[in-house]
Amino acid sequence: MAILEPYIPREYLALQINYCKQQLAMLPEVSMTYHMIRGERIRIFKCKKHTIKADSPNGKELEIIYWQREELLRKLSRLDGLWNCYFRGLPPSGIAPRKIQRKLYISSTESVIIDSKFFDSLENDADPNYREGKTCFYNGIYYRSTAEVDIARYYTETGTPFKYEPEIWLKGLNRPIHTDFVTLIRELDLCKFHEHFGMKNAADYNRKTAIKYNNYSGAGLIPGLDTYFTYDVPGIPFDLRCVPVKLNSVVYCSLFIPEQDL
Repeated sequence: MAILEPYIPREYLALQINYCKQQLAMLPEVSMTYHMIRGERIRIFKCKKHTIKADSPNGKELEIIYWQREELLRKLSRLDGLWNCYFRGLPPSGIAPRKIQRKLYISSTESVIIDSKFFDSLENDADPNYREGKTCFYNGIYYRSTAEVDIARYYTETGTPFKYEPEIWLKGLNRPIHTDFVTLIRELDLCKFHEHFGMKNAADYNRKTAIKYNNYSGAGLIPGLDTYFTYDVPGIPFDLRCVPVKLNSVVYCSLFIPEQDL
């Protein structure tokens, strides 16, 4: 579906910009130049008052930092361009990156923090059931619908880490579920759970929606904060702009969690 005007998530964009600035402030400034030494062109890294060859142990460490800074600067330039195109003034400084800990209960006594460590533990495309229904191919994975492909493309092109249908254990269930998408908000070190439902007005899908709401809530996840849902309704095509709207909402809501409740 052609999108006439993209939805730019204001608060999430501000968070990403402030995260890049925060990370850059934490890294030492490193520059790279080339020197001719005995007729050979040698890469040199400069940090503060130190000049170090690239092939030395300290030089290799500075090279890692140098490329980290370059990647952050490129990302910041792109994000600043988006901000200046759609919004006025500077991104709100109050929308600040921080680590937010949310728990997922996998049993009555056991929970896990849904952070980057949890995200890295998830296997991508782990649902073994109904693989014959996965007919839409994108970036090495078969999806169940063109809407899911659009969602995966959006996450990929915006640099939002995600896992498709990973295995998730929830309190009260005797078998795992496979969430459609689990996204990682790096700026908060926090995962979000995205379910996409087709045919929302069909009785079967209404039932599944209610069950998944209850399953997530029973495991300690709050709809609109930890989980978000998108739908396909017959006669009303899925609009991809719903994804950044919902994602922006759950990210922004996370910023209001008091420190003492983490």
